[in-house]
Amino acid sequence: MHHASPLSVLSDDEKMFQSEIQKIANQVIKPKVLHMDETETMDPGLIKTLFETGLMGIELPEEHGGSGSSFFMAILAIEALSQVDPSVGVLVDVQNTLVNNIFLRWANKEQKAKYLPQLASQKIGSYCLTEPNSGSDAFALKARATDEGTHWRLDGKKIFITNAKEAEIFIVFANANPEQGYKGITAFIVERGTPGFSIGKKEVKLGIRASSTCEVILDQVKVPKANLLGEYGKGYKIAIETLNEGRIGIAAQMLGLAQGAFSGALKYAGEREQFNKSLKDFQAVQFQLAEMATMIEAARLMVYNAARLKDAGQPFVKEAAMAKYYVSDIAEKVASRSLEVYGGYGFIKEFPAEKFYRDAKIGKLYEGTSNMQLQTIFKLLES
Repeated sequence: MHHASPLSVLSDDEKMFQSEIQKIANQVIKPKVLHMDETETMDPGLIKTLFETGLMGIELPEEHGGSGSSFFMAILAIEALSQVDPSVGVLVDVQNTLVNNIFLRWANKEQKAKYLPQLASQKIGSYCLTEPNSGSDAFALKARATDEGTHWRLDGKKIFITNAKEAEIFIVFANANPEQGYKGITAFIVERGTPGFSIGKKEVKLGIRASSTCEVILDQVKVPKANLLGEYGKGYKIAIETLNEGRIGIAAQMLGLAQGAFSGALKYAGEREQFNKSLKDFQAVQFQLAEMATMIEAARLMVYNAARLKDAGQPFVKEAAMAKYYVSDIAEKVASRSLEVYGGYGFIKEFPAEKFYRDAKIGKLYEGTSNMQLQTIFKLLES
């Protein structure tokens, strides 16, 4: 009888892929982390490497220049990159789990033929949903889409848009019929350089500082009719279904962060001496590390399980919300406790502990706050 291997077990291919990404992360990203954090910039050479290694088109079909791989592989990549820099993790995450995912599921043949090769090889994508008065209440969006016969006209403002500074292909959600409420929300493909489309202020953030978060301004932007994505009035469905998968991506980012913070603390505990013995010989420190390792193990099982369910075509929304909720919580705890293992050294920039600590907080806020995850989980308990 053939037994399916447990969800936590990685196949040889998956292990090999993960160690390849870890190698790239340690060789290419690690030396740049501190500088990128301080200057709040994503290194352009690094972005080039991400494209060259196929990490920006993991699930895209090979005929469009992608890697033709699975969602699970994308999750492994996000986790591995985030162990070194969660900013790079989220860049790859948004490209794969939000932007590419929308094109794969909702774009028509012409749109796929035009945009997928660009997304796989050189152009960063961005997902524009959030507005000043429309965060958790995503359907309160005010951006308008007006049918002007030969084209659509978009007006409005988006905020907190990840990757906006570097992106060249934007998926913009706007309401084409506000009288119909959320049933008027429609998705559009907008290219950088379109007249009236501009990037506003770039936010200065507590963490993931190398990842750009900007305003996107739509001032009478003319969008070709051919750039309506999915169907008219189906924008809310596209947004929600995409975010379900995106949550697993953010959970993977937070999992990588927790693992990165923990690995540093474990190593340091073996090197640091006090009272003539190494830190890891103190039972209090041993217990702290053991507890962190257990939290990370539980988190990893949740993330991998949600991703496997998604690839298997099984319902996964509850598991995705649980993973996002739980893993963002333990990432914050593990990052905090890891910092404490370093003592005073944890508080200074020389060690990565303080950066992981700052980077962790966003996990509870973006792609659905922790409260929104709990609401989703509760609704699905009853179904």
